[in-house]
Amino acid sequence: MDNSATVTIRTRKFITNRLLQRRQFVVDVLHPNRANVSKAELAEKLAGIYKIAAERVVPFGFRTHFGGGRSTGFALIYDDEAAQRRFEPRYRLVRKGLETKVEKASRKLRKERKNRAKKFRGTAKSKASEPAKKGK
Repeated sequence: MDNSATVTIRTRKFITNRLLQRRQFVVDVLHPNRANVSKAELAEKLAGIYKIAAERVVPFGFRTHFGGGRSTGFALIYDDEAAQRRFEPRYRLVRKGLETKVEKASRKLRKERKNRAKKFRGTAKSKASEPAKKGK
Protein backbone atom coordinates (compact mmCIF):
# COMPACT_ATOMS: atom_id res chain seq x y z
CA MET A 1 0.00 0.00 0.00
CA ASP A 2 1.51 3.27 -1.11
CA ASN A 3 -0.14 5.38 1.62
CA SER A 4 1.08 3.20 4.53
CA ALA A 5 3.73 5.78 5.48
CA THR A 6 1.04 8.37 6.23
CA VAL A 7 -0.59 6.25 8.96
CA THR A 8 0.04 7.37 12.56
CA ILE A 9 -1.00 5.16 15.47
CA ARG A 10 -1.44 6.44 19.02
CA THR A 11 -2.53 4.31 21.97
CA ARG A 12 -4.21 5.58 25.13
CA LYS A 13 -5.95 4.21 28.24
CA PHE A 14 -3.38 1.42 28.31
CA ILE A 15 -4.19 -1.27 30.90
CA THR A 16 -2.32 -4.48 31.70
CA ASN A 17 -5.09 -6.94 32.55
CA ARG A 18 -3.42 -9.75 34.51
CA LEU A 19 -6.63 -11.74 35.02
CA LEU A 20 -7.29 -12.05 31.29
CA GLN A 21 -3.55 -12.29 30.47
CA ARG A 22 -3.60 -9.39 28.06
CA ARG A 23 -2.87 -5.72 27.50
CA GLN A 24 -5.79 -3.60 26.35
CA PHE A 25 -5.98 -0.07 25.04
CA VAL A 26 -7.78 2.44 22.85
CA VAL A 27 -6.17 2.97 19.44
CA ASP A 28 -6.33 6.29 17.60
CA VAL A 29 -5.34 6.04 13.95
CA LEU A 30 -4.58 9.14 11.87
CA HIS A 31 -4.83 8.34 8.16
CA PRO A 32 -5.12 11.51 6.05
CA ASN A 33 -5.55 11.03 2.28
CA ARG A 34 -6.82 7.52 2.92
CA ALA A 35 -10.28 6.06 3.53
CA ASN A 36 -9.27 3.74 6.37
CA VAL A 37 -6.67 1.20 7.53
CA SER A 38 -7.25 -2.56 7.53
CA LYS A 39 -7.24 -4.41 10.86
CA ALA A 40 -4.51 -6.70 9.51
CA GLU A 41 -2.28 -3.71 8.83
CA LEU A 42 -3.05 -2.24 12.26
CA ALA A 43 -2.20 -5.58 13.89
CA GLU A 44 1.16 -5.60 12.06
CA LYS A 45 1.98 -2.03 13.13
CA LEU A 46 0.93 -2.60 16.76
CA ALA A 47 2.94 -5.85 16.83
CA GLY A 48 5.98 -3.85 15.75
CA ILE A 49 5.39 -1.18 18.41
CA TYR A 50 4.91 -3.69 21.26
CA LYS A 51 7.44 -6.25 19.91
CA ILE A 52 5.07 -9.24 19.79
CA ALA A 53 3.70 -11.59 17.10
CA ALA A 54 0.92 -10.03 14.99
CA GLU A 55 -1.30 -13.10 15.64
CA ARG A 56 -1.59 -12.10 19.33
CA VAL A 57 -2.88 -8.60 18.49
CA VAL A 58 -6.67 -8.30 18.16
CA PRO A 59 -7.90 -4.92 16.85
CA PHE A 60 -11.67 -4.38 16.71
CA GLY A 61 -14.52 -1.88 16.97
CA PHE A 62 -13.06 0.82 14.72
CA ARG A 63 -15.15 3.85 13.79
CA THR A 64 -14.04 6.47 11.30
CA HIS A 65 -14.64 10.02 12.53
CA PHE A 66 -16.88 12.35 10.56
CA GLY A 67 -14.91 13.94 7.73
CA GLY A 68 -12.49 11.00 7.60
CA GLY A 69 -8.79 10.96 8.29
CA ARG A 70 -9.17 9.66 11.85
CA SER A 71 -10.40 6.38 13.31
CA THR A 72 -10.70 5.16 16.86
CA GLY A 73 -11.03 1.60 18.04
CA PHE A 74 -9.85 -0.92 20.57
CA ALA A 75 -7.04 -3.46 20.63
CA LEU A 76 -5.99 -6.36 22.83
CA ILE A 77 -2.58 -8.01 22.98
CA TYR A 78 -2.65 -11.50 24.49
CA ASP A 79 0.38 -12.95 26.29
CA ASP A 80 0.06 -16.30 24.47
CA GLU A 81 -2.23 -18.28 22.15
CA ALA A 82 -3.72 -20.32 25.03
CA ALA A 83 -4.95 -17.15 26.75
CA GLN A 84 -6.28 -15.83 23.45
CA ARG A 85 -8.24 -19.03 22.78
CA ARG A 86 -9.56 -19.05 26.35
CA PHE A 87 -10.75 -15.45 26.72
CA GLU A 88 -11.48 -14.21 23.20
CA PRO A 89 -15.07 -14.53 21.88
CA ARG A 90 -15.48 -17.26 19.26
CA TYR A 91 -16.38 -14.91 16.40
CA ARG A 92 -13.11 -13.01 16.83
CA LEU A 93 -11.18 -16.31 16.93
CA VAL A 94 -12.88 -17.20 13.63
CA ARG A 95 -11.75 -13.84 12.18
CA LYS A 96 -8.16 -14.60 13.25
CA GLY A 97 -8.35 -18.12 11.79
CA LEU A 98 -7.94 -19.86 15.17
CA GLU A 99 -11.43 -21.44 15.00
CA THR A 100 -13.66 -22.67 12.20
CA LYS A 101 -17.00 -21.05 11.48
CA VAL A 102 -20.02 -23.15 12.39
CA GLU A 103 -22.27 -23.30 9.33
CA LYS A 104 -25.94 -23.28 10.23
CA ALA A 105 -29.24 -22.60 8.49
CA SER A 106 -30.34 -18.99 8.15
CA ARG A 107 -32.24 -17.41 11.04
CA LYS A 108 -35.43 -17.28 8.97
CA LEU A 109 -35.16 -20.96 8.06
CA ARG A 110 -34.56 -21.96 11.70
CA LYS A 111 -37.60 -19.98 12.85
CA GLU A 112 -39.83 -21.44 10.12
CA ARG A 113 -38.68 -24.95 11.05
CA LYS A 114 -39.38 -24.30 14.74
CA ASN A 115 -42.87 -23.01 14.00
CA ARG A 116 -43.67 -25.99 11.74
CA ALA A 117 -42.59 -28.35 14.53
CA LYS A 118 -44.94 -26.62 17.01
CA LYS A 119 -47.94 -28.09 15.16
CA PHE A 120 -46.92 -31.66 16.02
CA ARG A 121 -46.33 -33.74 19.13
CA GLY A 122 -43.84 -36.49 19.90
CA THR A 123 -41.87 -38.21 17.12
CA ALA A 124 -43.78 -36.35 14.40
CA LYS A 125 -41.85 -33.19 15.36
CA SER A 126 -38.65 -34.47 13.74
CA LYS A 127 -40.49 -35.03 10.45
CA ALA A 128 -42.00 -31.55 10.61
CA SER A 129 -38.57 -29.97 11.06
CA GLU A 130 -37.52 -31.15 7.59
CA PRO A 131 -38.06 -28.48 4.93
CA ALA A 132 -41.47 -28.51 3.26
CA LYS A 133 -41.66 -30.21 -0.15
CA LYS A 134 -42.25 -27.84 -3.05
CA GLY A 135 -45.19 -29.18 -5.09
CA LYS A 136 -44.78 -27.22 -8.32
